[in-house]
Amino acid sequence: MKNKSTPAVEAVLESLKQPNINWEKILADIIGLFDCKTGTLHFLDKKTNLLQLKTQQGIPDFLLPKLSTIPIGKGMAGIAAERKEPVEMCNLQTDDSGVARPAAKETKVEGSIAVPMMREGKLHGVFGIAKPVPYDFTEQEVSDLLKIGEAMSEPVMAH
Repeated sequence: MKNKSTPAVEAVLESLKQPNINWEKILADIIGLFDCKTGTLHFLDKKTNLLQLKTQQGIPDFLLPKLSTIPIGKGMAGIAAERKEPVEMCNLQTDDSGVARPAAKETKVEGSIAVPMMREGKLHGVFGIAKPVPYDFTEQEVSDLLKIGEAMSEPVMAH
């Protein structure tokens, strides 16, 4: 069954084909679909080469200034952008790899993943979702998230 998207994933992919995309709803749908509690969506600003926050859910207000603009290569989202592949942490609270920024621990989330929005080898942004418990995303979930990221890139490119 690998690489066959679930009906819920297909529904998100369909909603990305609408003329006016509600990015808050897309992010909320992805968070719900993967049973997460928080999420962020950053678009790549092609002029500055920085990730700019488009929308978020469940992030404490005091952290928003720290994640409104993310340099490529910094934190989970920046590293996912740099590597052009998902960056995952089973437990952000106990991670000592240096990938997660110190402020990320203040979100109180544990199992988290940052997924690049890629289309034709080009980066268009990064979205991240997280659970309040330690968690490893399955190969199928990562595959679905990458598909969603690719689908999200199309309207961003047209933007």
